Amino acid sequence: MSEIYVTGHRNPDTDSVVAAIAYASLRNALGDRNYVPAHLDHISDETQRILDFFEIDVPVRIRNVRTQVCDLEYDTTPALNAMVTIDRAWDTMQEHGISNLPVIREDGTLYGIISAGNITDYNMKAIESGTVEDVPIFNLLSVLEGRLITEIPEKDSLSGEIVVALPQDCEALLNWNAQTIVICGSQPDMIRRALDLGVQGLIICQSEIDPEWIRDPGGTCIIATPFDARYTACQIIQAVPIAKYCQKEGVICFHLKDYIDDVREKMIERRDVYYPVLDDQEKVVGMLSRYHLMRPRRKQVVLVDHNEMAQAVPGLAEAEILEIIDHHRLADIQTLQPIHVRNEPVGSTTTIIAYMYQEHGVLPSKKLAGLMASAILADTVMFKSPTCTGRDVAMAERLSRIGNISLDELGKTLFSYSYDKLTDLKQLIARDFKEFHIAEQKFGVGRITCYDSDNLLERKEEMLNILHNMMKARHYSFIMLMITDVLLGGTQLLYLGNEDIIRHAFNVEPKGNMVFLPGVMSRKKQVIPTLSDLWG
Repeated sequence: MSEIYVTGHRNPDTDSVVAAIAYASLRNALGDRNYVPAHLDHISDETQRILDFFEIDVPVRIRNVRTQVCDLEYDTTPALNAMVTIDRAWDTMQEHGISNLPVIREDGTLYGIISAGNITDYNMKAIESGTVEDVPIFNLLSVLEGRLITEIPEKDSLSGEIVVALPQDCEALLNWNAQTIVICGSQPDMIRRALDLGVQGLIICQSEIDPEWIRDPGGTCIIATPFDARYTACQIIQAVPIAKYCQKEGVICFHLKDYIDDVREKMIERRDVYYPVLDDQEKVVGMLSRYHLMRPRRKQVVLVDHNEMAQAVPGLAEAEILEIIDHHRLADIQTLQPIHVRNEPVGSTTTIIAYMYQEHGVLPSKKLAGLMASAILADTVMFKSPTCTGRDVAMAERLSRIGNISLDELGKTLFSYSYDKLTDLKQLIARDFKEFHIAEQKFGVGRITCYDSDNLLERKEEMLNILHNMMKARHYSFIMLMITDVLLGGTQLLYLGNEDIIRHAFNVEPKGNMVFLPGVMSRKKQVIPTLSDLWG
């Protein structure tokens, strides 16, 4: 089965990442086994510290869920080596009911593509001319089920005009030469004459060969075959390697990671029936046609800790959403069919998932329980956020007992990191930054949670400059950065834009692009609702 990605929002915080890990683990524990935790963008230092603390791997990073060639049910047709005979290629097409085959090198990479049209065109020209070029003797022995009577060390292939020696056609003997391939039966005179003339090759059909006939063969290659002369003549033509007549130039191919939107555009420009599909090592894995694009198989995703398109994985419109588990307000994500949605007014998405463990009778491991408790602490800011509920506290305490670790120890691990002059502020701000659209206002709010905000505020002007650049590049009408201090129990708010927004929304007097908001610990439940009320 295809993988189902469980993913949180862009610029993921600890709750978003841990919720993805926990829910994928739950579904796999229940027997599904194909749920994969994923994350978008960069993992924050806080999240990385807690993952390292519990020795849990970072989820796989995905950049989008757009439909790719790997999501299509393309044909896994046979791929033929370039030295395979025309005869083998034709038989393979007939066996599989297809008209095009990829041609590969020894290492599996693409050499070209051969079609039924290529074979037909070659056959018509070969029949008309009656000649072949560089037919490997190895291939001749295969198609003729032949036996090599005389082996010429320096001769590995045959070229020339194909002649069937009929008893009554003595005049034909006058045209035989070193570039002639003679086909005959039990005709000692013809055989001797051919050898005397030094023909390129001599194929003796349905005959017991008298050693006297082939005494002193010279440089002529002699092959015995059980087939009659007519069939033999046809098969010589079919012994040519497909490398000589397959299409090698201008072959359009696609890779497994190519997006189907790009594939469609290229197919519109071309009229080929089939296109080779290559993996990341350039090896052929199948063939693609327009038919395969009609009903693509969408990537499947479960969204945790968000339900807003602006915060979701890019390409979500092309994916199939299976579930949403969240604790934020309902936003704008739409689905093509009914799905399971679990949205509860708690302080952490991980709290919801922990209760799902309880409902299904699955006990998380000690490490996972400790990790889940950490996520609840992180999103509720050590239970000080107004979003925190009694259910969050009760579940965090229960998980800490399962994990055999104190909540105070987890809190210190989460928030005691010291920011200094070497900290990359641009990355720090981007790690928990969200974009919002309310009442025709497009704005962004970032958040940094710490134990000591003084160190960060020493670089206030640098942070304001970063916010200014973000505001200009993203065409925001307003931008804010919450520096939430756990010890102070409030938020130092940096802002750019109309100061009346700050004045009326938070009932404070703004000064120097910064205000302190005591008791404000939550972007979701305190800042965004306040702005929503202001703009109506």
